Amino acid sequence: MGIIFTIMNESNPSELPVLVFATHNPNKAQEVQRMLGSAFRIQTLTDIGCHEEISETATDLKGNALIKAQYVSEVYGLDCFADDTGLEVDALNGAPGVRTARYAGENSDAQANMRKLLLAMSKIPDLERSARFRTTICLIRGGDVTYIEGTCEGSIALNQSGAQGFGYDPVFIPQGESVTFAEMTGTSKNEISHRGKAIRFMVGELLGKSS
Repeated sequence: MGIIFTIMNESNPSELPVLVFATHNPNKAQEVQRMLGSAFRIQTLTDIGCHEEISETATDLKGNALIKAQYVSEVYGLDCFADDTGLEVDALNGAPGVRTARYAGENSDAQANMRKLLLAMSKIPDLERSARFRTTICLIRGGDVTYIEGTCEGSIALNQSGAQGFGYDPVFIPQGESVTFAEMTGTSKNEISHRGKAIRFMVGELLGKSS
C-alpha cells in the first residue's frame, strides 16, 4: 500500500515539488490530493514509471512502509509516503498483523483471508472478539523520515455482512457501531477508519510544514 504526492501550484503545477504516494491506485491518490488542495501535486507509482514489485519483507507495518517509501526516495529521488495496514485480533495474539494481506497464503484473496479468520474465531465468544485496524505511514521529505499512525478499535463479526469497501471490511465492526465497514458508506467509513485518521494526520503534517 504506498502513495506518491507531487506539490503543485494552481497557476503552474510543474513548478511545485513532487510527493509520491507509493501506490498504483489512482483513487487513493486522488483522495489525498483533494485533502491537500493546491499545496501539493500527488502522483502514483504508475505516474513516475515505477512498475517493479517492491517486496514487503519487514516484520512489522512500520518496516514495510519504510521499505516502500525508501525505495522511491532512493531510486527515483522523489519525496514519498507509503502506508501499510494490519488487522490485529486480540484472541489470536495480534494475528494476522503484518501478514494481514497474506493471512491465508501468499496469493490469497480477501475471501480466503476472511474464511480463515472466521474459522479461527468460530469458538470465540462475542465479548472476546475485540480487534483493531492499524495503519502506519512512512513519509520521507528531503531525506527526513516521519512515521504517522492511525488506529480503529472494533470487533470481529460472526459472519460476513455488507458489500462496500474491500479486504476484511465485511467482518470488522468499528467500535460504537452496529454494522461492519462494508455496510457503511465510503464517507462514513473514512471519518472513523484507521487509514482516514492516518491520512488526516499526515495532511496536517504536510500543510504545517509547507506553510
